[in-house]
Amino acid sequence: MASGEDSCENGGTKGSMWDLDQKLDQPMDEEAGRIKNMYREKKFSAILLLRLAFQSLGVVYGDLGTSPLYVFYNTFPDGIKDTEEIIGALSLIIYSLTLIPLLKYVFLVCRANDNGQGGTFALYSLLRRHAKVNTVPNQHRTDEELTTYSRSIFHENSFAAKTKKWLEANGFRKNSLLMLVLVGTCMVIGDGILTPAISVLSASGGIKVDHPQMSNDVVVIVAVVILVGLFSMQHYGTDKVGFIFAPIVLLWFILIGGIGMYNILKYDRKIVRAISPVYIYHYFRRGGKRSWTSLGGIMLSITGTEALFADLAHFPVSAIQLAFTVVVFPCLLLAYSGQAAYLMKNSEHVRDAFYRSIPDTMYWPMFIVATLAAIVASQATISATFSIIKQALALGCFPRVKVVHTSKKFLGQIYIPDINWILMLLCIAVTAGFRNQSQIGNAYGTAVVIVMLATTFLMTLIMLLVWRCHWIIVLIFTVLSLLVECTYFSAVLFKVDQGGWVPLVIAAAFLIVMYIWHYGTVKRYEFEMHSKVSLGWILGLGPSLGLVRVPGVGLVYTELASGVPRIFSHFITNLPAIHSVVVFVCVKYLPVYTVPEDERFLVKRIGPKNFHMFRCVARYGYKDLHKKDDDFEKKLFASLFLFVRLESMMEGCSDSEEYSLYGQQTQQSRDMMLEDNPNTNISYADSTISTIDSIVPANANHTGMSSGQVSSHTEIDETEFLNASRDAGVVHILGNTVIRARRDAGFHKKIAIDYIYAFLRKICRENSVIFNVPHESLLNVGQIFYV
Repeated sequence: MASGEDSCENGGTKGSMWDLDQKLDQPMDEEAGRIKNMYREKKFSAILLLRLAFQSLGVVYGDLGTSPLYVFYNTFPDGIKDTEEIIGALSLIIYSLTLIPLLKYVFLVCRANDNGQGGTFALYSLLRRHAKVNTVPNQHRTDEELTTYSRSIFHENSFAAKTKKWLEANGFRKNSLLMLVLVGTCMVIGDGILTPAISVLSASGGIKVDHPQMSNDVVVIVAVVILVGLFSMQHYGTDKVGFIFAPIVLLWFILIGGIGMYNILKYDRKIVRAISPVYIYHYFRRGGKRSWTSLGGIMLSITGTEALFADLAHFPVSAIQLAFTVVVFPCLLLAYSGQAAYLMKNSEHVRDAFYRSIPDTMYWPMFIVATLAAIVASQATISATFSIIKQALALGCFPRVKVVHTSKKFLGQIYIPDINWILMLLCIAVTAGFRNQSQIGNAYGTAVVIVMLATTFLMTLIMLLVWRCHWIIVLIFTVLSLLVECTYFSAVLFKVDQGGWVPLVIAAAFLIVMYIWHYGTVKRYEFEMHSKVSLGWILGLGPSLGLVRVPGVGLVYTELASGVPRIFSHFITNLPAIHSVVVFVCVKYLPVYTVPEDERFLVKRIGPKNFHMFRCVARYGYKDLHKKDDDFEKKLFASLFLFVRLESMMEGCSDSEEYSLYGQQTQQSRDMMLEDNPNTNISYADSTISTIDSIVPANANHTGMSSGQVSSHTEIDETEFLNASRDAGVVHILGNTVIRARRDAGFHKKIAIDYIYAFLRKICRENSVIFNVPHESLLNVGQIFYV
C-alpha cells in the first residue's frame, strides 16, 4: 500500500487521490466534531443551560417528584405510635436524598454517560469498549476507529489493566456481567409497571379525602381509566405533548415546596432539627425491627433516581445538576418537612398525609396538578422502558419487536406497541389486584433497590477501567454505596410476602425470556462461524461459481462480518443459478450509542473482480433505529459504487502486476499495514488494504495505457455492470436457521430451546419486516441446527 502511494506521488496523480480522500474524510471529521462537542457546546450559553434545565424537569424528575404522595403512608402503614418517629423518619429521608440522588447519581453516576446516553446499557457499552466482555465476538478492529468509539488505553502494569485481564480471562465472569445488566434491565421494566400504578393510584386517592364515604372501588376505577388513557396515548410520542410536561412539573415542585413551607410555619417549626443525624440513631434504637422494616417505605423517597440517569439522553449533565440543586432538592426537602410538621400535630392522618396537609383553598387545584404530575412521572418511566428494551434488542437479548420512531427531532423517542400493551395489562392487574398503596409500595421498593445495586457494581468497573481511579477511591465509593443500598435491601426483604414478590416475578419472567433469546442468538452465531465456507472453496468454483449467473443482484443477509456463510453454499448447492452480482450483507450493532451515517457501511470485495462478489457490513449503535424512510438498499448501493471508484483509483497508483492474497497474511502483518497508512478512510480501509477474504488485483495496466486511463475505464465498466444488474432486479436472500435441542440434551435445554425459544421466534417479527424487504423480492433459505 505504501508503494502504491509512492507511485502515485511520483506519477503526479496524487492530487486526484488526495481530493477523493478529502471528500470522504471531511464529512466524518465534521460529524465527529459535532458529536464529541455536542454536550460541551450546551455549557457555553447560560440562557441555553437554563432552558435545558427547565425542560429536564418534565422528562427526568417527574417520578422522583411525585414520591411525597405516598412515602409517609408506606413508612408507617400501621400508624404512628410516637411523634419522635416522625423526626427520625424525616432525618432518614433527608440523608437518603442527599446521599443517593444528589451525591451519587447527580454528581457522580451521571458523569459515567456514554456521549450523553445514560442507563444500564450505556454503562455496559462503556465496559464493552474497554474490555472484551462481549458474549458474541463479532467485533472487528475497524469498529474501534469509529468517531463515537472512544476508549482509554491502559498501562500494561496498571491496576486497570489487571482488572481488564481478570474480567476477560473467564467466560463465567463475562456471563455474570451480562446477567447483572439483564437483572438491572428487568427491574427497570418492573419500574415501568409499578410507577404508573402507585403514582396514579396515590393521586386518585385524593378523592376520598374530600369524600370519605366514597368506596375504594371508585378510586381504583378512576386510576384504571387514567392508566388506560395514558397507555393509549403512547403512540403519539412524547414530543407531541412533551411541551407541557416541564411547566406542570415545575408548578408541582413550586406548590409542594410552598405548601411545605406553610406547614412548617403553621404546625411545628422545630421540625428542622431532623437535619441532625442523631435522630436516626434514636429512631432505630427506639423502634427496633419496626423501624428497620420501615426503611422500605422511606426508600420510596428516592424512587425515580435510576430514571434520572436513564433519561439523561437529551440533556447535558450540567442542566441535570442545575435543575436538581436549585429546584428539585430544596422543594422535596420542604415538602417532606411540611408533611412531617403536619403529622406532628395530626399523626392519625398518616394514611392521607399529603392531601390532609394541603390548605382547604388549595385542595382541588393540588388534586388536578398531582394527577397531571403522576401522569408525567408515568410517561417518563414508560419511555425509559421502551428505550431500554430497544437497547436490549440491539444487544441480541430481546425478541425482535416492532419499534416505531415517534419524533423527527429526537432519535431516542420511540414507541413499542407490543410492550406498551403488555405494560398496560400488567399495570392494571397490579392496580386492581392490590388496590392498596402499601403493597404496591413494597413491590416498588424491591425493584428500585435492586437496580441501584446493579448500577453500583457496574460503576465500580467503570471507575476502574474507564476513569482509572485509584483503587482506594473505588473502594470507598463501593463500600459507602453498598452500605446504604444493602441496608435498604435488607429492609425490603422483610416485605417480600407483602407485595415485594411482584417485581421479582415480573423480572424473573422477563429475565428468562431475555436470557433464552440471547442464548439462542449466541448459538446461532457460533453455528454460522463454525460452518462458514472457506474462500478456497469459492475460488475453486471459478468466476461462474459453477452455476449459471443470471442478471440481477442477490443480497445475502448473514450475521458474519467475515467469511462466506453456509447459507450461500446451501443455496447454490440446491439451486442451479445465482445472480451476476452477489453482496453479503451483515447488519451488526456495536457498543456505541450511534454510528455516524458516513461511517455506517464497510464495503469489501470477495474474490477477483470477475466474480462480482462483495461484502457490506452495516454498523449501528444501540440508539440507532432502522426506519423505512432510511432507504437502506439505496444507501447500500451508494456505498458499493463509492467503493468501486476508490478501489479503481488505488489500483491505478500501483506498480505491481501480482494479485495480493491478504487473507493468507498474519494478523501482525495486517496490523503493520494499517499502521503504515493511518490516513486511509476507515470505512473502506479493509477494501484497499487487507481483509480476511479479499483478493484485490494491484494493477490493471495490461495494455500499455496509463494507469489513470485503465483505472477510469475499469471503474466505468464495473459501475455500468452494477447499474445494469441492479436494474435487472434485486433479490433479498435471508437465512432461516431453526435451532433445536439434541436428542441427548438435558430436560431444561429441551424446554428452553424446543418450546420457549421456538415460541419466541414464532411470535417475534421476521428479519424481512425489520429490514423492510418487499415480499415479492424475498427468498428464505432454511436450515436446521442442533445444540
